[in-house]
Amino acid sequence: MSVLTLAARGAALAALGALIAAPASAAGLKVHVGGIANGKPIPPQFTFCVPAAQGHVSRGPDKNPRVSWSKGPKGTLSYAIIAFDTDVPTIRTDMNQEGKTLPADMPRRTFYHWVLVDIPAAVRSIAEGADADGAVPHGKPPGKTKLGVRGLNDFTGAFAANEAMKGNYGGFDGPCPPWNDLRLHHYHFAVYALDLAELKLPELFGGAEAVAAMKGHILASGAVVGTYTLNPALGATPK
Repeated sequence: MSVLTLAARGAALAALGALIAAPASAAGLKVHVGGIANGKPIPPQFTFCVPAAQGHVSRGPDKNPRVSWSKGPKGTLSYAIIAFDTDVPTIRTDMNQEGKTLPADMPRRTFYHWVLVDIPAAVRSIAEGADADGAVPHGKPPGKTKLGVRGLNDFTGAFAANEAMKGNYGGFDGPCPPWNDLRLHHYHFAVYALDLAELKLPELFGGAEAVAAMKGHILASGAVVGTYTLNPALGATPK
């Protein structure tokens, strides 16, 4: 478990560009993610896909890790957890294609893996497996839960054309980067203390909508950044 230094936390937030506009005056939250240390590989139990000797990948355990954080500053009325990958290729044509690779320097975008908002101010941790305890074909339902309000993660769009998997993917689903990607993927587990009890988002909202609603309301933030790859050329070990 680890906590980002001020410089590393700033780098993590900067990776989103202008998407999450935490004010310069925002305080720092001390964030811990069970089993995940900054800059270190994410354990397989928290992933949607794991390397496999046959077919390159197989389904992972897909549990959410335990996330805990320090108390927000005065005026904190809720928390939000946003987990995202900043290394997803913008061009999908050659993803997971035999005989092809995705160059490390190709254009990249943000992919949201966990959108959980309106977490009550009295809550300071989410237990391992509480929001996801296995991959669910067609997704887990978004909306209000005992933990907060689930938004849609980006597997909703990624599986939109897959009849066996398409659906609304609420809450957490873990890493599953392209197995032929030459770039190591970085997964940011960010926690935000907000001055609103509710973001009052529409019934079906995603990471971008949550981020937009949080702008101007962030009192404090913190993050832990783990890495993951399915490419043996980058150290993935098929089972």
